[in-house]
Amino acid sequence: MTAAVLCIGTELTRGELVNTNASDLASSLTDLGFEVIEEVVIDDDRGRIIATLERLGRTAKVLVCTGGLGPTTDDLTTEAVATAIGVALKRDDASLEHIRRRFEKLGRAMGETNMKQADFPDGAEVLPNPIGTAPGFTVRIGNALAFFMPGVPREMKQMFEEQVVPRIRALAPNTSHQIRLRTFGLPESTVGERLAGIEETNPGVTIGYRASLSGIEVKVLARAVTSGAARELCEKATVEVRTRLADIIYGEGDDTFAGVVGRTLRNKGMTLAIAESCTGGLVGHLLTSEPGASDFLLVDAVTYANTAKTRLLGIDEDVIRGHGAVSSEVAAAMAEGVRHVSGADIALALTGVAGPSGGSPDKPVGTVYIAVTTAQGTTVKHRVFPGDRTMIRNFAAYAGLLMVKQAAQA
Repeated sequence: MTAAVLCIGTELTRGELVNTNASDLASSLTDLGFEVIEEVVIDDDRGRIIATLERLGRTAKVLVCTGGLGPTTDDLTTEAVATAIGVALKRDDASLEHIRRRFEKLGRAMGETNMKQADFPDGAEVLPNPIGTAPGFTVRIGNALAFFMPGVPREMKQMFEEQVVPRIRALAPNTSHQIRLRTFGLPESTVGERLAGIEETNPGVTIGYRASLSGIEVKVLARAVTSGAARELCEKATVEVRTRLADIIYGEGDDTFAGVVGRTLRNKGMTLAIAESCTGGLVGHLLTSEPGASDFLLVDAVTYANTAKTRLLGIDEDVIRGHGAVSSEVAAAMAEGVRHVSGADIALALTGVAGPSGGSPDKPVGTVYIAVTTAQGTTVKHRVFPGDRTMIRNFAAYAGLLMVKQAAQA
């Protein structure tokens, strides 16, 4: 069963927003068993929206769309859908009342422009939006059962799970199975080289990759005559993938690296303290973005200035003067200092040159020293990360988390 994803919004075609909706929807549709044949992004142009809807309505059986359901003049999706299927717009009183109540809850009066969000193509089935003002709707366009959802990611995700999935789950052929493995520590090219030949020895299996700052996601997808056969084929191939990537796999499915590190600390009954300089609190942010960080995280000290390193962590000023704030000696002293003041089992420290300025021939931009200390001693690693300031800080944060994970498992 084929499916397509359409994201509508000039802010997307201009690159003003990162289009996470497309990847999230394509991944979810694939997990359900659909074959996603297209991901399309177009601007807020009535003619192009209509033409794209008509084309995708001929080629896909399920079409999921986001964007263009808001109250402003450039929100044209609903009107374009009505034109594409040759019907008029009709106001839904229940949706209008929901929008009005939502504004009242926020202590605001509903504007006239918001009323258009209660207009739908005649005959459409309305999809409630419990967390926003823009309801969705579903109609048939050509051969496709089409769903239209808000572009706000959290609203889209909830509507997709609660309203769309129950309506399309039975349409999926249920002859595929996918396992997603999360890895960290090797580039995509090396991961691909390690897995060379698996597809050839397992007909029906396709291996996909998605790179991010937190590592490489490896997707093992199997298709067969029945769902049972697809699962069996997928699990068989995944055993080989796990064997070849045993040293870098940290989780599966929606696991995050920070979440796995936190779970490791929690399971070991260990506590963590952090002292950050160049990462400016990013490691702590990643850990506290996951639930339950209070179980293990004692302190995250952002000691950006040298005076903070001496006053808060007790680092001797002579160490900083003698070796520089970006050095293995200072990184070690930061880790040992924050562990001393907190009493944590493990302490992590990071100091470096994130750029774009501040580098030197012996310490170029991207230079980072990462230290981890435990009762068994202190380990410092020197890394030079590529990219801009954001990339360097992210790479350093994840490299630090990896060292914490390794220390907890030692």
